[in-house]
Order: sequence, then C-alpha cells, then structure tokens
Amino acid sequence: MLHRMALRVLPSLTMAVTDEQVRKRKRTVMLIAGVAAFAIYRIFKRVDPLSEPLPLLALCGLLSAATAVWAYRMGRGASLMTIWNEDGVRRVSWLVGWIGFAYGVQLSLLVLSLLNVIVQYDFFRHPDGPAMMAIIICCTSVARDAFEIGHVRRLQGQGHPVLTFPDGAGLRALLREQPGQLARWAGLAAAGGAMLAIGVARLGEAGRSELGQLIAVSLFAGCVAVWAYLAGEQRAEGWRARLSAVGWPELLRFWWWPGLAFAATYYLVLTGGLYYVLRVDAMSGMAPAVIAGVLTGMMALYCYYLGSRRSVEDRVQPRIPASLLRCPFVLGILSKPNAMPTARVIPRADIALEDSSRRG
Repeated sequence: MLHRMALRVLPSLTMAVTDEQVRKRKRTVMLIAGVAAFAIYRIFKRVDPLSEPLPLLALCGLLSAATAVWAYRMGRGASLMTIWNEDGVRRVSWLVGWIGFAYGVQLSLLVLSLLNVIVQYDFFRHPDGPAMMAIIICCTSVARDAFEIGHVRRLQGQGHPVLTFPDGAGLRALLREQPGQLARWAGLAAAGGAMLAIGVARLGEAGRSELGQLIAVSLFAGCVAVWAYLAGEQRAEGWRARLSAVGWPELLRFWWWPGLAFAATYYLVLTGGLYYVLRVDAMSGMAPAVIAGVLTGMMALYCYYLGSRRSVEDRVQPRIPASLLRCPFVLGILSKPNAMPTARVIPRADIALEDSSRRG
C-alpha cells in the first residue's frame, strides 16, 4: 500500500489527482467497478458458495487485476496497445500483479479481519456478508488507485514533471543508496514493536485480545512513522529544527494519517493472513510479536522513504503555507491542469495533506 501513501503525502502526486474533474471521473469509475463486482458476485454465488477463504481471495485478486487494467486505462486515456508499447512489460506487470491482484487480496483480508475483530462478524460463521463486502470494497479501492496512477502517468506523458512515480522504484533505489540507515530504522522499529506486543500481552486478558493488540501496536507504529518520516527528510538543522519547522499540528495529522491509519490497516491484513490463509490463531504463541514487528518495521521503512522523497521535492519546489493548501479553494486552483507547471516548479503541499487525503 506504499503507492496509496505516496499519492496522498507527496505534493507532486497529490496535486495531480485532486483536480475536481479528475475526482468526478474517478467516482464514476469506482461506481462502475463496484456495481460490476456486485453483479459478478451474485453470478458466481450460483456456481460456488464462496464459503472458504482461499477461493474468495483468489476471486478478489483476479477481479481486482482486471479492474486495475481497466481503471488504469481510463485514467491513462489511452488504448491497451498504447499502454503496452509506451509503459512496457515491467510497469504493466506491476500494475496487474501488485496494484491489481496483490492489493486486492490485501484489501479483502483487511475487510474480513476488520469485521471479525471489530464487530465479531466472522467469515467462517457467516460467509455471505463478508464475502460480498470484500469483493466490492477491493474492486472499488483498486479502481480508485489504478485510475489515479493512470492519470499521473498521463500527465507524465504530456510533459508534466512527476518527481516520484508511485511504483516503488524510488524505494528500491533508496535501499541501494542507504541500506544501513534503512536497516537500522526498520530493525529498531521492528524490535520495539515486538517488545511492545509482548509487554501488552502480559497486562491481562485485554492486552492479549486482538483489539487490545491492534490499538497498542497501531499507536506505537504511528509514532514511529512520524519519526521515520522526519529522519528521512534529513534536514541538516537537527531534530529540534525539524519539529519547529513542521509544527505540532501537522505532526499530529501525519501521526493520524498515514501513520496510525496504515499501521492499523497492516495489522488487520497480517492478522487476516494468519487466520484466514494459514488458519493460525493470530494471538497464539509469538504471533502477536511477529505481526507487531513486521508492521512497525514496514511503517518505519515506508515513512523514511516518504520523508526522503519529500526532501527531494522540497529542493525543487517553492514552499506554500499549509494553511493555504488546506483551503479547498486554493487546492482546487493548484490542482487544475492548466495550473500544473511545465518546469521543475511544483506547488508544495504540507506534511500530511490530511484534508486532500479525505477528499480522494
């Protein structure tokens, strides 16, 4: 889900996909994808009851892969042949395999786990409702993100500068450039998350419950996300200068989204993977520590990368106050296609862009 975080944290991507006309087209694409997913679910139910998680996840992945191709084409505004020739095998494979199939499976696990942990609506006992929601939500979410990525690629093809394309290439490059720093942040964060999970489990029944672990680990991972993001910016002034430059309100927004929100998302996906795919109790043995360590390390790695990319964008962009960018009127002006710069100057958004994330 790194692409989703990048689309809402990095200014060059946020401004590209928050234009009013783009959002209207995106909502139409999401609606069509959702209706089609519901219709396919009703048809498929006549063939298979979808009472087992693996067939359901496979169906969600395949439908999401097809949805990703269609939505990307709609956002890209080009034929499939043009996309194949211009984008290449690697990007198309990434779109189908990662944004489509893998992301769709993750979203399905998220839905199943969320229903089980929060409202005790277990798929194994009542498969119909969770299965329908998993299929519809994964297809609409994949359609949203694939459309936005396609639109970014369309702007890129028209000559608009896109400093960070959300395909993970920047993260792989950063891993080659700073392997020690990234390993240090991810390792320390993973160790801290694992120890926290073990400590919380010793507090009693509430600490050993999935909900208790979810809350504690997500809160901690959200804090780690903020520190990793600031570390990734690599400001020369030091930590105090970084905190004062950003401001506590913006740090709180980043802690809330994407920090806390995506930490909870990854926790639910991982617990869902253990419970529904491997049939392992996510609260047994060392499973809570492993889940907490993996998601906290992942959040540290991703947010360090996002901070690094923000520092790159800040070096080639003028600064616009966060208060202006949180104004829908100003955001709408900056997001218009004719306001998109053709040189290296792109409007700068603030650290979290929480309002625009909710708008998308």
